[in-house]
Amino acid sequence: MKISIAILNWNGKSWLEKFLPNVIENSQEADIFVIDNASNDDSVVYLKENFPNVSVIKNLENLGFAGGYNEGLKEVTNEIFCLLNSDVEVTENWLQPILDLFKQNKNIAAIQPKILDFNRKNYFEFAGAGGGLIDNLGFPYCRGRIFEELEEDKGQYNDETEIFWASGCAFFIRAEDFKKMNGFDERFFAHQEEIDLCWRLINDGKKIYYCGKSAVYHVGGGTLNKQSAQKTFLNIRNNLSMLLKNLPKKSLIWILPFRMVLDGFAGIYFGLKNGFSHFTAVLKAHFGFYKQFNGTLKKRGNFQTEKYYQTKWLIFKHFF
Repeated sequence: MKISIAILNWNGKSWLEKFLPNVIENSQEADIFVIDNASNDDSVVYLKENFPNVSVIKNLENLGFAGGYNEGLKEVTNEIFCLLNSDVEVTENWLQPILDLFKQNKNIAAIQPKILDFNRKNYFEFAGAGGGLIDNLGFPYCRGRIFEELEEDKGQYNDETEIFWASGCAFFIRAEDFKKMNGFDERFFAHQEEIDLCWRLINDGKKIYYCGKSAVYHVGGGTLNKQSAQKTFLNIRNNLSMLLKNLPKKSLIWILPFRMVLDGFAGIYFGLKNGFSHFTAVLKAHFGFYKQFNGTLKKRGNFQTEKYYQTKWLIFKHFF
């Protein structure tokens, strides 16, 4: 079973300098590609001068995470794709446990490793932690991370288990499944496109897994930090679109309007906590969702599983 590691880059020369040698050293069994999203720094020149064995794929414009990978992966071969953020430090023998898991169960479409914080290596990291889950209202969370609260890694998630979504930070997927689903929804641009893809895979009868025998360390916020109003906009808009596309009909008719009401309270909270730009980002996200509504509705598949959530009313249990 052959694997290709694809690192999406946009003006990330400093991340490539810091982490690419580590990836190469610990990934001898993989072909390594860097997909460049029309960077205007000298990332591509740096790669060609310093890493001649790394294949560089150049997109003509910045297509975001979703479109950038969709376009770049057209030129990537092998049975397994590993979509790896440029701000990730990998560990020795990190690939083999994941490849073994793919070999054990052909119905597994996607896998993520344990994701720890590069700056606090004994804590889980926000983007994926010990495997992604979702509640009945469509709020994503992780084993090891609920909203902003992160757990210390004490070996509690060293298992291999089925999850709901795998993090785009270190996202392993069978090439045939990625192509069958037509990749990511490019309208998302960035954020939650991997959750949407995993949900579509589950609706198609596939499984998503977590492999705690493999670990990586993620810096996080390499392109958009957690305080970015643009990140707030993308997360709110994309989450609503994801719900419209994937929720079973009987859940959709009440969850979607209820979530939009909750978003109003969230906008006030974000505005008070992070500034007025975050309040307006929530408003813009709703208008962005309305703009895409008809197109999203057309993307609903023929089947939506009723068993999509792992807990109920997470936001109320956590905050109230």
